[in-house]
Amino acid sequence: MRNDFDDVTEDGLEDAIDDSAEDISEDSPEALFLHHTLVVDPGQDLLRIDKFLFNRIPKVSRNRVQQSADAGLVKVNDREVKSSYRIKPGDVITLELPHPKSEYNLNPENIPLNIVYEDEQLVIVDKPAGMVVHPAVGNYSGTLINGLVYHFNQLPKTPGAEHRPGLIHRIDKNTSGLLVVGKTELAMARLAKQFFDHTIERRYIALVWGVPDKDSGTITGNLARDPRNRKLIAVFPEGDHGKHAVTHYKVLERFNYTSLLECRLETGRTHQIRVHMKYIGHPLFNDDTYGGDRIVKGTVHTKYKQFVENCFALCPRQALHARSLGFVHPTTNRFMLFESPLPPDIESVVAKWREYSLKPK
Repeated sequence: MRNDFDDVTEDGLEDAIDDSAEDISEDSPEALFLHHTLVVDPGQDLLRIDKFLFNRIPKVSRNRVQQSADAGLVKVNDREVKSSYRIKPGDVITLELPHPKSEYNLNPENIPLNIVYEDEQLVIVDKPAGMVVHPAVGNYSGTLINGLVYHFNQLPKTPGAEHRPGLIHRIDKNTSGLLVVGKTELAMARLAKQFFDHTIERRYIALVWGVPDKDSGTITGNLARDPRNRKLIAVFPEGDHGKHAVTHYKVLERFNYTSLLECRLETGRTHQIRVHMKYIGHPLFNDDTYGGDRIVKGTVHTKYKQFVENCFALCPRQALHARSLGFVHPTTNRFMLFESPLPPDIESVVAKWREYSLKPK
């Protein structure tokens, strides 16, 4: 038996940049899964595939295998099968399991959460900047997941809902915006598969330094840890190093020395938007990890410097917001789209730049 899976990440889902890190990844679909490939022995008796996999894969319940089969994540000879399928000698079985939940002790905490939607399968949360998504070294409490554990414990028990948070993706500590969290194994499996297949619709709003030459564009470049500083992510435009990453952007407004962009993620790598925008010379405004917390574009005048410092004070974090999130509901199969307004800190600094750009120079 061969098990293939990517590095568990920051969110517990993809490349942990820094175990104590404030932030870990924007999204990390590939590491949402444990990949298993098994070839059935020539002497194997006919057996239900869920029982076979339960017997062969450590620490995996039969119910979890059945839920994965229902979500289309169990294949025999490259064809999806149900959990009742009876294996035959020589069958090649592939299984993608949503990554097991973290082993951290998730203590319930009564933390105010902005829950914009909830049903028996999932919950949509609008996360504020400054909140860590999941407990990790250096951040064992006060996280979004701690708050969700408390929230779920207050709900009446309903059939099929386990009332424990199942992370599907993450956003960085100092990025605000929308997250979807699964409440059942089925929801987690089907939502994770959509992230894995890049069918989730995710759009971000970013204030960046400089003015792109074109109204829209696409940034492609593999991402991996920077060999000179493993707390950072770097772009590797050529070769096989790193993971394939694609970001599409559209200019919404130009403010002479900064621009407001909409970014659409085709993939979801650690710090993807932040690193890709820096790579093309437009780091995010006040991104202290990737060089946006200094004057990148503009004049040397004292008044301008003071204006920028005032803007940094208004938005003391990278100006990045996960504005929209769209996906197919795991049980109703209906497409759902959620929108989040710009938070006051980004809204205020955008207003400042808009006003500044209209002044005579």
